[in-house]
Amino acid sequence: MNFKKIIVITMSIIMGVYGMNAQTSKDTKTLVLYFSRTDENYAVGNIKEGNTAIIAKMIAAKTGADMFEIVPAKAYPAKYKPCIDQAMSEKRANARPAYKGDIDTAQYDTVYIGYPIWWGDLPMVVYTFLDKHDLNGKTIVPFCTHEGSGVSGTDGAFRSKYPKAAVKTPLAIRGATAQNNRKGAEKLVDGWIK
Repeated sequence: MNFKKIIVITMSIIMGVYGMNAQTSKDTKTLVLYFSRTDENYAVGNIKEGNTAIIAKMIAAKTGADMFEIVPAKAYPAKYKPCIDQAMSEKRANARPAYKGDIDTAQYDTVYIGYPIWWGDLPMVVYTFLDKHDLNGKTIVPFCTHEGSGVSGTDGAFRSKYPKAAVKTPLAIRGATAQNNRKGAEKLVDGWIK
């Protein structure tokens, strides 16, 4: 074989491998899954778009991800106090409230999961979703909104439920920041995604 043929064959192999890798990364699918609540919220009053929804939409826009909102079959009370009372009651009962619709998570490699911190935990309706879907083998990226509790160790719930998933460092943003300082929230999202 002459030198020119060796170069051509080597370049063909390299281009073939590069092409396969490029195809693989292009086929990677990402989902932003979230639960959020409007109406009366702590520290921000009555809102038309939920704190977590704002952050979820930012993440989806920056990653090109599909989105799925976990919408409870029965809405939580509009007033803050009755809502947190119900949330506590559900937590104590380890309830699994129903939600509307569903999505096939099998097609996704990476799943961002967003939620507000309720009583130091995920809202029980999020657990309902998690109980129905096996996310083992996927990359799970938690994010939450809160008013001072931070992540509250909720990323541990994903590690416990899905021991074969890669659970990444979560993002915690104050709900008041999401509502009242969108540029600040976006800067936090950008830094976290990078």
